[in-house]
Amino acid sequence: MQTPDRRPLASRSSRWAQATAAALARSSITLNQISLASIVFAFAGAFALVRASPGMLLVAAVCVQLRLLCNLLDGMVAIEGGKQSPVGALYNEFPDRIADSLLLIALGYAAEMAWLGWLAALLAALTAYVRATGGALGLAQDFRGPMAKPHRMAVLTIACVIGAAELAWLGTRYALTIAAIVIAAGSAATCAARTLAIARLLRERR
Repeated sequence: MQTPDRRPLASRSSRWAQATAAALARSSITLNQISLASIVFAFAGAFALVRASPGMLLVAAVCVQLRLLCNLLDGMVAIEGGKQSPVGALYNEFPDRIADSLLLIALGYAAEMAWLGWLAALLAALTAYVRATGGALGLAQDFRGPMAKPHRMAVLTIACVIGAAELAWLGTRYALTIAAIVIAAGSAATCAARTLAIARLLRERR
């Protein structure tokens, strides 16, 4: 089921996702526990990133995907599984911001450019702030990119896999640095695109 304030994801219609969500909905696992699990995986991924060995970068890539899996399933269990929580909206947003920050700040340290990780984390949080501002103004929340959460995590995952091979063979970390730059620049562009869209819709509403 798609609602105006729900991120559109093609993976929701996959059979494995629907089966997993249905199993979770029948279990004693709560929606909020699934949301909090995303922070656990993000923390593990951040730790692996900071360690930045070839093996640990592969662990980080897996943790990033597990974090996204939690994000996918919590919404599906809430909507399709009918296990919505009175505080579900908070658990849907806050763990995302924490997980993003953990992973992107760690990416900066892994790339040996800590400031770039902090910048990427700040800009990633701003994309969500702009989206939520549109919703607060009575507009449908805008999940457009070019660097929305799924895009950021895809770039990070690919960078970890390539970075593991690069670090093992060359001893360099260019893939991680490039990923941090792409995420920061793309997040800034996303903030601008969403802000301009909000301004246009507000003018049209008048």
